[in-house]
Amino acid sequence: MSSAAPVRVAVVNDYEIVVVGVAAALAPFVDRIRVVEVAAGTRAVSDVDVVLVDTFGQRQRGLRPVTASRGDGARVVVFSWDEDPALVAASVAAGAAGFVSKRASAEELASALERVHAGETVVPADPRPGEPPAADVLGRWPGDRLGLSPREAEVLSLICQGLSNDDITEHAFIGINTVKTHIRTLYRKIGVESRTQAVVWGLQHGFEPDRVRVLES
Repeated sequence: MSSAAPVRVAVVNDYEIVVVGVAAALAPFVDRIRVVEVAAGTRAVSDVDVVLVDTFGQRQRGLRPVTASRGDGARVVVFSWDEDPALVAASVAAGAAGFVSKRASAEELASALERVHAGETVVPADPRPGEPPAADVLGRWPGDRLGLSPREAEVLSLICQGLSNDDITEHAFIGINTVKTHIRTLYRKIGVESRTQAVVWGLQHGFEPDRVRVLES
């Protein structure tokens, strides 16, 4: 067990299932990483060392939703299965002190948070663009137990937030034909035939952003 004080962390995303899943993954490392707040769809308010930002379903690229709300002195780490080098570089340029892939193990995530707290900038050594197998992704996402891949789920979450196909293309760093392919595939998986039906299905199955805050007691 480490003799150093645990790193105080807030986990932030728009979806409760996402932030709770990340907190659960870090629970075995409580002597090293202390999750003092999980915030879904709202600002992080705790005095923390590191704000861990899960990028799933964010309407805005980069760190704009987080940098304005982090506490004084807190460092930001982006947590994403999307390892596009352009996204990694943009995140660091926007002020992130770290970018951790969801292909990482929980141990690797905990270690990265410690290194960032110690003053390092941590990024993937060998970014691997493209969607990883669902089994390789740490944490959870809406629709994961209903057969949706991380990218399909993210596309559906953005549709439910009112984004057009062109908006999704810009957001996700993927071409319009790829967006359309994901939409056709997820429509087939959830049994719908139109965007309106997809939105209704999504709102019935956890794709509406949450507003939840849980503080350490």
